[in-house]
Amino acid sequence: MSSLGYSLFDSAIGLIGIAWGPDGLVGVQLPEKSEAATRERLARRRPDAVAALPPATVKDVIDAIQRLLSGEPVDLGFVALDLDGVSAFDCRVYATARGIPFGRTLTYGEIARRVGDPGAARAVGKALGANPFPIVVPCHRVLGADGKAGGFSAHGGLETKMRILSIERAGRGDTPALFEDLPLAVRPRR
Repeated sequence: MSSLGYSLFDSAIGLIGIAWGPDGLVGVQLPEKSEAATRERLARRRPDAVAALPPATVKDVIDAIQRLLSGEPVDLGFVALDLDGVSAFDCRVYATARGIPFGRTLTYGEIARRVGDPGAARAVGKALGANPFPIVVPCHRVLGADGKAGGFSAHGGLETKMRILSIERAGRGDTPALFEDLPLAVRPRR
């Protein structure tokens, strides 16, 4: 019997998959085009996980993610991640990204500098593109140079990234939150 379990749950952005093991989360799957596609993509990433009712600690994570995606400034720093098999560089990138507060962003270059490798912006992007814990490791809060959206590997790509940033009313430093300076008629739906 597998020691890894998974479950799907509703959120403001759609059905999310979450997988866990004895040492913490082993994966989060953002919504795909359908429930079956979300389940299938999670199964491809974690074929050893079986459908199960989430334990209390995972229920707490699910609740926190749902609240965050409903616009509540929730800090997911309490969530234990199983980083077995994740490179030391990627672990540093994920730890730095986890430090970005709700509603704020950094660039790939800023993260590269913070992990001690200023020339590694592309490597940071690659690490975040492979992020097995989106939302918990908030790769959506990382932008390209000059605040450009950069990339996003989840279904819906940059549209999904911008939707999550809009939910968080994200901004940089003292600048207004994304979309705050747009007329109401052209702001993305929340």
